[in-house]
Amino acid sequence: MAMAMMTLRRAVALGARHIPAVAAASSRIVPLRHMSAGAGAAVEKIRAAGLLRTQGLIAGKWVDAYDGKTIEVQNPATGEVLANVPCMGSRETSDAIASAHSTFYSWSKLTAGERSKALRKWYDLIISHKEELALLMTLEQGKPMKEALGEVNYGASFIEYFAEEAKRIYGDIIPPTLSDRRLLVLKQPVGVVGAITPWNFPLAMITRKVGPALACGCTVVVKPSEFTPLTALAAADLALQAGIPAGALNVVMGNAPEIGDALLQSTQVRKITFTGSTAVGKKLMAGSANTVKKVSLELGGNAPCIVFDDADIDVAVKGSLAAKFRNSGQTCVCANRILVQEGIYEKFATAFIKAVQSLKVGNGLEESTSQGPLINEAAVQKVEKFINDATSKGANIMLGGKRHSLGMTFYEPTVVGNVSNDMLLFREEVFGPVAPLIPFKTEEEAVHMANDTNAGLAAYIFTKSIPRSWRVSESLEYGLVGVNEGIISTEVAPFGGVKQSGLGREGSKYGIDEYLELKYICMGNLG
Repeated sequence: MAMAMMTLRRAVALGARHIPAVAAASSRIVPLRHMSAGAGAAVEKIRAAGLLRTQGLIAGKWVDAYDGKTIEVQNPATGEVLANVPCMGSRETSDAIASAHSTFYSWSKLTAGERSKALRKWYDLIISHKEELALLMTLEQGKPMKEALGEVNYGASFIEYFAEEAKRIYGDIIPPTLSDRRLLVLKQPVGVVGAITPWNFPLAMITRKVGPALACGCTVVVKPSEFTPLTALAAADLALQAGIPAGALNVVMGNAPEIGDALLQSTQVRKITFTGSTAVGKKLMAGSANTVKKVSLELGGNAPCIVFDDADIDVAVKGSLAAKFRNSGQTCVCANRILVQEGIYEKFATAFIKAVQSLKVGNGLEESTSQGPLINEAAVQKVEKFINDATSKGANIMLGGKRHSLGMTFYEPTVVGNVSNDMLLFREEVFGPVAPLIPFKTEEEAVHMANDTNAGLAAYIFTKSIPRSWRVSESLEYGLVGVNEGIISTEVAPFGGVKQSGLGREGSKYGIDEYLELKYICMGNLG
């Protein structure tokens, strides 16, 4: 176990890409005079709504790190420091686990209707504060306000859905093999859940996990990304206001390896749910083995987007653009490889490049912006590495291909041609605004190229042929398939991957089962 923990520490450090500066506790909220006018006005609006929380949440109390250390939360569009939050570690996490474990016994004993009402109120509060939450998300993550508002609605939808689903956790009665017996199956909450969430969807990745967990009676310790903790803290504040009891939802952030180790080592934590890189997911899975925890993992992708020559060009361009450039390419379901049949390749490439040229790069607070910055310098360097690898092996830059003139971590929306399967752009997830175009001849070749990866999260196809859409959808080794559509995630459908893209499903009626255990009861001698 010690070796596994050491390996996990290294993996989490690598997965974090960059560790924010750690310092002794200082002023929690940076003075507005140190911010740009747009950021200052946004922060003031968030603060006026009471949603600018800068402490962790343990047992219903807002607390600092026990050693007083803090980390900076920065605006990736400007480099401005927005706030300082606690740099927590193993001691704070252990107390959060103890609080969740203690609260589990009372929260799980409430009726499904009572839990449902609290979740519904949380949903209502999120929606009533959606503008402030979107502003906060844009400030700390960088995505355009339109996308941030979309994420608030999307994230809230999981709370609403699971508020309703809480009342539909049904058991079963099995016909007995003997006449004096009755056989029953109950579904019961697994217990304390450790939820580790990423920075690219600071609200939705939390609600997609916490919603079903709370609905079925579990309690949760959330560890949000160090880059985007403010959205998580604001959401947790609204949960308290909604009447979700102290200890049912706890939030700790800071030293990722220490927090991860504490969650893995605790026998009171009965489930780990994680969204993030495949490398870190594997280590969490290995680390969970010692205490035999339930694990659900939503890991990296390498999504193919297949455009057949019978596709509607306008539909294919619109769908591919949405699938590729949402959140500046920083989603696990982004189209990572756009495979285009030879008969339509030139026509599609011309139309696609024209559409990409129309994307407006800028600060997400500006109304006209459709592409924000990448999360940090390490993310830009990764994109540059992939571009340099591709061009050194014969790829050609059709559009973009360099840092944006705005500076900071802005990168030009990029289209790359002549991409082959020996390039990083084909083999790995770029996680940036880069669209590789790859020609293919036959349907069989396209399916083979699409499946030629260890990942299996999302895939997209564009065709007017109904038989082909069925045939290819069933042949693709992916957990999600979009047909003539580039945005396919919804709270009512199961989200998750196959192969090395993860285990389990989130959202839908299937997602709540990840937080439940089956109990079989045999009643005998009934006469």
